[in-house]
Amino acid sequence: MGPMRDLLTGLDLVDDPDVLESLSHDDAEWAPYGKPVAAVRPRTTEDVRRVVAACAQRGIPIVPRGAGTGLSGGANAVDGALVLDLSKMNRIVEIDAENMTATVQPGVVNDDLKAAVAEHGLWYPPDPASAPWSTIGGNVATNAGGLCCLKYGVTRDYVLGLEAVVGGPAGDYGTVVRLGRRTTKGVSGYDLAGLFTGSEGTFGVITEITVRLRPARREAPRTVVGAFASVVEAGEAVAAITRAGLLPAALELLDRTCLRAVEEWKHLGLEADAAALLLAQLDTPGVAGDDEATAVAGVFRAAGALWAEQSTDEIEAEALFAARRLAYPALERLSPVLTEDVCVPRSRVPGMLAAIEDIAARHGATIATIAHAGDGNLHPMILAPAGDQDARRAAQAAFEDMLNAAIGMGGTVTGEHGVGLLKRGGMRRELSPAVLAMQLAVKRTLDPLNLFNPGKVVG
Repeated sequence: MGPMRDLLTGLDLVDDPDVLESLSHDDAEWAPYGKPVAAVRPRTTEDVRRVVAACAQRGIPIVPRGAGTGLSGGANAVDGALVLDLSKMNRIVEIDAENMTATVQPGVVNDDLKAAVAEHGLWYPPDPASAPWSTIGGNVATNAGGLCCLKYGVTRDYVLGLEAVVGGPAGDYGTVVRLGRRTTKGVSGYDLAGLFTGSEGTFGVITEITVRLRPARREAPRTVVGAFASVVEAGEAVAAITRAGLLPAALELLDRTCLRAVEEWKHLGLEADAAALLLAQLDTPGVAGDDEATAVAGVFRAAGALWAEQSTDEIEAEALFAARRLAYPALERLSPVLTEDVCVPRSRVPGMLAAIEDIAARHGATIATIAHAGDGNLHPMILAPAGDQDARRAAQAAFEDMLNAAIGMGGTVTGEHGVGLLKRGGMRRELSPAVLAMQLAVKRTLDPLNLFNPGKVVG
């Protein structure tokens, strides 16, 4: 790092081996990662510009990362790379209450942005389960979804504009560009801000983000809980909700394995007396919201629920949604977990849940399931005890079979976690050769040196 260290004088440079190791990968414990030469923690766009320019001069790959909560290996280092840890760029630049926008640096934590805009009577809806820890930059890089995206959309629906440090056609590597806009509407040229959203750091380094906001909810949402004798029956109830024309803010599925893992860890007072629970959150205000909650409970019962009730205890309701958010880390405490992220058309949710059960039985794999069931985004989690190579091989085979099943149902191999390293093969099976060629052409055009997060997405 000698000459490189001179180029980066004055920046927060990390070369301690233990710290570097922790910064070299995200939470996808099954994805491989390499050994970086160093990490830098920039605090300003100018810091990032300097790093990108210096790396371009030396041919050193750049791997951006936020909080490292990703589940696809998208922030994993490659050998000889510089890790760009953006977590210190955590300033909320502006909250424009009049125009209902916020401008932030990429290291701002999702829940911190929510809390800051709430003081102005506003709401930032995208809410990945990792919202207490994940950063807006990481959310933008993966186009993160979450619990409320059924009704309110995903991260891309809220990104108005970006600042990014790029190279290639824009100029020398280290060029700063502003993409998108601050207005509610705008169609001046191609949607480059939309293209960068979900690009997983492969086109440049995002250094500032302007997001649209919504008015805060006027009253607490209602929660309806339905218990089912099987996961597939819960899936049938999800399809029935769609057929009934009901649109909850969130419609989440939790199986018994997930509930028990959370309860053993956090002792929230949950009873797992059924194979699966459906949690519906309704936020229409007033009497209409009461009617909506009653209708959802009625659909659950008609679809065969063992019981379905509106939760009148706000603490209990919050505990149930806390369990949904904690399901992945709760299982991760017990065993290495290979997490799926398939998404199918909503009418195919029961069929996909049945396919997951068949795949688990065929491979002798232990699979726990959570899901953003209302929008068809399923997260079956395959457990394989540490050191059990047979279980690991079974898990990987089951993982690939689930990708193929989702593609066969007209679905996608990743709904929100991103392609990263784990889904590159699945993406190649999902997309046609013509479309893959277009994707690769965009990467090569915007990053001709293959400097930004090489080996990810299009690989």
